[in-house]
Amino acid sequence: MLNVSSKKNESTSGIWTVIGASSAGTLIEWYDFYIFGSLATIIAAQFFPKGNETVALLSTLATFATGFIVRPFGALIFGRIGDLVGRKYAFMVTLLIMGGATTAIGLLPTYEQVGIFAPIGLLVLRLLQGLALGGEYGGAATYVAEHSPDGKRGYYTSFIQTTATLGLFVSLGVILATRLGTGEVAFKQWGWRIPFVVSVALVAFSYYIRRRMSESPVFQKMKASGKASKSPLRDSFLNPENRKMVLIALFGATAGQGVVWYTGQFYALYYLQTVLKVDFVIANMVIAIALLLATPFFVVFGALSDKIGRKKIMLSGMVVAALTYYPIYRAMEHYSGWNPLEPNATALNPNMFALTALVFIQVLYVTAVYGPIAAFLVELFPANIRYTSMSLPYHIGNGVFGGLVPFIGTAMVASTGNHFAGLIYPISIAVITVFIGGFLIKEKKDVKWFDDNKGSDAA
Repeated sequence: MLNVSSKKNESTSGIWTVIGASSAGTLIEWYDFYIFGSLATIIAAQFFPKGNETVALLSTLATFATGFIVRPFGALIFGRIGDLVGRKYAFMVTLLIMGGATTAIGLLPTYEQVGIFAPIGLLVLRLLQGLALGGEYGGAATYVAEHSPDGKRGYYTSFIQTTATLGLFVSLGVILATRLGTGEVAFKQWGWRIPFVVSVALVAFSYYIRRRMSESPVFQKMKASGKASKSPLRDSFLNPENRKMVLIALFGATAGQGVVWYTGQFYALYYLQTVLKVDFVIANMVIAIALLLATPFFVVFGALSDKIGRKKIMLSGMVVAALTYYPIYRAMEHYSGWNPLEPNATALNPNMFALTALVFIQVLYVTAVYGPIAAFLVELFPANIRYTSMSLPYHIGNGVFGGLVPFIGTAMVASTGNHFAGLIYPISIAVITVFIGGFLIKEKKDVKWFDDNKGSDAA
């Protein structure tokens, strides 16, 4: 009895070490990726011609979106490496690429200094960031899931799910601290570079931690038994049954999850700043506080999905989001102090408490749809092609469908003059996803990966 208890404690300690090391690196990569979005309005003035602020912002958001659009290609490249060489090696490489690209953005000359080469350089570095993130998430989620015991994959992988939101929160915190420390004028001139440049220290710390981690036990056993795929891309996408699972994962889960995520965290920020004209510091504080308060619910919904299933929670979150976005954004307009009759005037006396509560509700939807998604995806595919197969639908759903939310939303508002028009896109995608997922997704929370007696992989 003593030996069993000791073994259990050792196993529990091991999984928390895995989660800590994986989460630290993934958080830093999300921090790197999100700084760009958080500073979009300032970057627009630095890297694009002056004269039309709306065009410059849309150009910046388009560049921001390219980082999301290229993520599926990163998923294919690094997913293949992860299934052939190992989970650990793949997300070590992505960490270095992300850190290098982020630091380089902080050192990039502006449009006034080098002309057209400034936005071109920005675009290239953004593409590198997207490729890196395309390989990072699938590796971290698969790595943690393959260390997790049966019946608790939703709970343990939900800690990885917090890293994206915490990465955004940390990016907002660093930006606010820098902005308050340098002052508004200096921040717009050169202070905005600091959050990018400090990334190099964070990446070095994370790389040191990850170097000490061992490979996933599921991957090691699969490799030793000779069951590893020789061609993960072919086996993932040319096999009819697996290709069907990839499409179901995309259109029945991750597309809707992606638009809910980026509406609640990014579009809400752009809406406050560009439509409602809320002060930069106040808008960022509203988002940061809402993110901090809602983050624990990733774990709540992840753990709950182990009991009642991933499908019920994710699709319910999408339904409620689609039904309530419009009244939430009308309420945001009301409490912002913005006058629609003077659309270019700064919002007066915004109600921070009410705005934070309204954004918190949106982030709560994010936690419901995103908390269980890693467990859902890793359970959907066999171990020999898991990294490749789960990464592609995740990054198309989040990188393309989700990543385009700020750009499409802002463009629709600008073209129609209706400041609620930006909600049409995320509501439509969420509804379509619920319809497809409701009919085609099968719950797999009870699938067994490990033999209770022998401890062998049964994935």
